[in-house]
Amino acid sequence: MFKNFFWMCSGADTDILKTCSKAEQIKYAGIGGTVFFTALMASIASSYALFTVFDNYFTAIFFGLIWGLLIFNLDRFIVSTIKKQNHKWRELWQATPRIILAVIIAVVISKPLEMKIFEKEINQVLLTKKNDLTLANKNQIATQFTPEIDKLQTEINGLKNEIDLKEETTNNLYETYIAEAEGRKGTKILGKGPVYKEKREKHDAALAELQQAKIENKEKISTKETQIASLVALQKKQEQITQPIIDGFDGLMARINALEELPWLPSFFIFLLFLAIETSPIFAKIISPQGEYDLKLQDIESSVKSWVFQKEEQRAMVLATDREVNQNIYNDLAEEDELYNYKKQKARELLQQQADAFYKSQKKMIS
Repeated sequence: MFKNFFWMCSGADTDILKTCSKAEQIKYAGIGGTVFFTALMASIASSYALFTVFDNYFTAIFFGLIWGLLIFNLDRFIVSTIKKQNHKWRELWQATPRIILAVIIAVVISKPLEMKIFEKEINQVLLTKKNDLTLANKNQIATQFTPEIDKLQTEINGLKNEIDLKEETTNNLYETYIAEAEGRKGTKILGKGPVYKEKREKHDAALAELQQAKIENKEKISTKETQIASLVALQKKQEQITQPIIDGFDGLMARINALEELPWLPSFFIFLLFLAIETSPIFAKIISPQGEYDLKLQDIESSVKSWVFQKEEQRAMVLATDREVNQNIYNDLAEEDELYNYKKQKARELLQQQADAFYKSQKKMIS
């Protein structure tokens, strides 16, 4: 059962293989097994790669199977189209396009498995990148809101400084009229005289202005603080909206780029392993000597080719003979008087009818 399946995978003619030796049958079963397991590895690798894209098991497995079947069909085609000719360099030249295709397939197959093998290291690289992106995103968003917030904060500080200045002025006026009343400054006369009253009135006016300024500036400060709180909330909201995009920065291309930042030697050896697996059926067929199966297949193909050439030559000879016979027949007919007189009579009648028709049309035009 497995032997027939692997024969089918190798692209060989099972009817011919059944008539070959055991060694020949084992050789093509091995080639078919290599083709099958290469396609199986391709299916597993592509399923993982597609899972990083779609984040869905069923979708990844479905398209992974399709990709595996595609690789299986390509490998089977590559192996089955290499014909043994006992000329190694000619066979190698014949297989060169297929080897190039095998290298491309090996790259495609190995890359997802490399990402799975080095998944922890890739996650560490992605985490560092996400942190950098988060900081850069916050700084970028902050540049949109910081100038307005700083402007409002400067205006608040200005309003507070205005209050402090008025309060300092009022306190100085209070100290002035108290010192006048105590006789420590000014006129240095103890008691509440005219000068005291004048200074007291100045203090009271400044105190009233201070109270009014506190009420007005408090309302302004409250309004500006509300605006700042609104801008800060909007900034936080913008950060929350954009953060999921950064958190989702772990797709296929991001992982490939992260893989390239890791040491290249381990990835290179994994690639060489899959390249060896992918090209092994090709080189196995090129290196192996021309066997019983190849000779029998060559005999069948040469027999069919000879039969086709023979049929084409026969058709060409029949066509040439028929053409020569037809030429002789028409040459004989051209020499017969009866045929000549008949065609002469019909030509005369045709010319007479043309002359009559021309006469009638001219007569109509004149009349």
